[in-house]
Amino acid sequence: MSLLDCFCTSRTQVESLRPEKQSETSIHQYLVDEPTLSWSPPSTRASEVVCSTNVSHYELQVEIGRGFDNLTSVHLARHTPTGTLVTIKITNLENCNEERLKALQKAVILSHFFRHPNVTTYWTVFTVGSWLWVISPFMAYSIKASHILISGDGLVTLSGLSHLHSLVKHGQRHTAVYDFPQFSTSVQPWLSPELLRQDLHGYNVKSDIYSVGITACELASGQVPFQDMHRTQMLLQKLKGPPYSPLDISIFPQSESRMKNSRSGVDSGIGESVLVSSGTHTVNSDRLHTPSSKTFSPAFFSLVQLCLQQDPEKRPSASSLLSHVFFKQPYFEFL
Repeated sequence: MSLLDCFCTSRTQVESLRPEKQSETSIHQYLVDEPTLSWSPPSTRASEVVCSTNVSHYELQVEIGRGFDNLTSVHLARHTPTGTLVTIKITNLENCNEERLKALQKAVILSHFFRHPNVTTYWTVFTVGSWLWVISPFMAYSIKASHILISGDGLVTLSGLSHLHSLVKHGQRHTAVYDFPQFSTSVQPWLSPELLRQDLHGYNVKSDIYSVGITACELASGQVPFQDMHRTQMLLQKLKGPPYSPLDISIFPQSESRMKNSRSGVDSGIGESVLVSSGTHTVNSDRLHTPSSKTFSPAFFSLVQLCLQQDPEKRPSASSLLSHVFFKQPYFEFL
């Protein structure tokens, strides 16, 4: 049974929805069989959702976003037998090249191995014809900085597993990765200098720490850093330029451009909300500030500067970062 034809996180196996007759050269040649990996669903009601691969059991309510270079539509939906709200990502596999298919496959495989409350899991994955359906817990899609999502219960989770790379190969743990995927230009603002440099030094988990620093700037300002910069200028700034901070006006888009980008979907979306009943966007004007109109605490500056060090060896580890004074101070003093 193909991993992308049916994957349930419960221990109940479900019949594949793949049509019986498939050409050996079809899109499914990349979706190879994998051993079944499973764990218990989070709750009794959720278990009914987890194992449901019947399309008629899902009522699509509104499209709340797009992703995977606009190849995937993200929908708020309801699992009608239980009334549970879920998020459904729908991708037409016929529109995906070999590289995209492998990325989708990797995301599904890796979702087996992340059993953490703050990592978004896939409840069910199956195909209907050439369409891939991925069922996940419903998260408030508008509260985001790229792949940071929050559930109705306030649980913050990280999504976006398609670009993950393992440091373990052939049973051995390596100190660096030398596989440089062809990232979309839209994600370059979050990428570390060493990842963009693509030299013989490779990159490791410290690249994620750099991305944390960029995301912190994005969350604090409500704007994507470097969004208005020409790509060449942004690369020079990242690779050779001086360190920057959340208050560096030059790396943030101007207000007029930012509002335009916000409506086109490339902005961070901070300050927006999605009305689920109608699918319309509203803007909270109290959140739309330019970096120059904000002040940040010394602890926040320190956190960002540590994350954005040019030399990855000077960046803290994730565990040591959690001991930073920024995370130890009272919540009302965060920024």
